[in-house]
Amino acid sequence: MSWHIGYLDEVADDFTKLDGSQKIRVRKAINKTLQNPLPRGEGGYGIELGNKGGVNLTNCLEIKLRGEGLRVIYKLIRTETEMIIVIIGAREDEKVYDDANERITRYRL
Repeated sequence: MSWHIGYLDEVADDFTKLDGSQKIRVRKAINKTLQNPLPRGEGGYGIELGNKGGVNLTNCLEIKLRGEGLRVIYKLIRTETEMIIVIIGAREDEKVYDDANERITRYRL
């Protein structure tokens, strides 16, 4: 199955905040995950999210870039085989989950 990738508008701003090496690692991680963005339980690369600190991210998945201290949160649109990048943010705080939830709500994903 061939997956397509989409980005929320704000992700461009998230990406520009990264330094050069982080951008390279994020691109590589997204491209690798795009090969099989399904949850790990289904043989893919995605880490399933649920209710994180009172923020409901059920049906979202994440890519952890531990060495960079970053998270990429995405959602699969299975009917269209589309992977939508919701946010790229720091792993050091839980704010990334709140921001992801706000964007998911705003875009009705």
